[in-house]
Amino acid sequence: MKRSTDRTLVTHVGSLVRPMSIRNILWARDHGEPYDEAAYEKTLREEVAGVVRKQADTGIDIVSDGEYGKAGWIRYVSERLGGFVHREFRTGDREQNPVYLIREAEKFKEFYEAYTPIQYYDWLPPGQSKTGLGNTVAALRQNLMVWECVAPITYKGQGAVAQDIANFKSALNGLNVTGAFMPVAAPMSARGLWLNAFYKNDEEIVVALADALKEEYKAIVDAGFILQLDDAFLAHEYDRLRGLMSEREAHKYAQRCVDLTNYALTGIPEDKVRYHVCWGSWNAPHTTDVPLRTICDLILQIRAQAYSLESANPRHEHEWMVWKDIKLPDGKILIPGVVTHSTNVVEHPELVAWRIRNFASVVGRENVIAGTDCGFAQSYNIVRCHPSVQWAKLEALVEGARLASRELWKS
Repeated sequence: MKRSTDRTLVTHVGSLVRPMSIRNILWARDHGEPYDEAAYEKTLREEVAGVVRKQADTGIDIVSDGEYGKAGWIRYVSERLGGFVHREFRTGDREQNPVYLIREAEKFKEFYEAYTPIQYYDWLPPGQSKTGLGNTVAALRQNLMVWECVAPITYKGQGAVAQDIANFKSALNGLNVTGAFMPVAAPMSARGLWLNAFYKNDEEIVVALADALKEEYKAIVDAGFILQLDDAFLAHEYDRLRGLMSEREAHKYAQRCVDLTNYALTGIPEDKVRYHVCWGSWNAPHTTDVPLRTICDLILQIRAQAYSLESANPRHEHEWMVWKDIKLPDGKILIPGVVTHSTNVVEHPELVAWRIRNFASVVGRENVIAGTDCGFAQSYNIVRCHPSVQWAKLEALVEGARLASRELWKS
């Protein structure tokens, strides 16, 4: 993996806002509506080529395919695994999988009710009043589909990942970039929101997932790309579990998740892996987020060379100081988010440069690659920033890295 040897390199977390040409087709596919597969493949190939070129033209050094070939950062997983059925949502489905329970939803009840009424409805415990939300939820529930595991999990995504790889390789032809990476869901995050009607417990599920996903991980690395494991649920689940158990028990649970991730990485060289952790992409208070210091030991156990961490979110921006006390292991790289996806305010390049210099001051300039907090779209229909703002933020990221480099590498 390339390091920042003579300037601060620039990358991002991977997912970019899909154009409407792709979003319309993915919506149809997600809702069981007909669409033209050949036209979709052609559109996808052309759009991937365009977004990769735009990243290079913007000045991004280490680029992705925008995850254009995926419905979402974890939603794509069910499509590439055998053992699942895609069916309509039923009353009570959410209670079977509490993984998206937000601990602060009761503290900021009015906010969550207004911000995401459909999700808030599902977060409420069974039997609790849902007065006033019924009609809204009924309307939003129309055509809602869920994935349910009904048989042993197998990997059947060979064609899909091969298509992603081929489109990305074609898009990179003739471009001058430093590196290229493809994001995938880590095993615990891949558990996601789908329902289980087959396995006895989650421990069985996630081992089956790891065994299945190994094939995708290996295909990406064998194709010559850096593998990025997206694991938002490490922090999110830690937070949720702290409402159910002690700190020690939650840490023990998270340790099993880390061990499982390393199991899934068996045979893949560390210098081919980056590991991404964030605290959830929604624009909310985040008052119950687990501190970085609490989970830092878990993150550093992952067999990856680089760690991509949310660091521009105002709830976590101060945590660059954690690295004053916790030594980044030799040979490792930090990819701190120095622009965030959770607001449409575009960061000033001087602010970006200041954030980069903070990290360089504690871990060394050569051990920092400037990044973003998370993807700008968590799925084809969940967009955190307007596309024009997304590119403005990436431009500010590039300019901020240039400003920081002048200071960090001045003779």
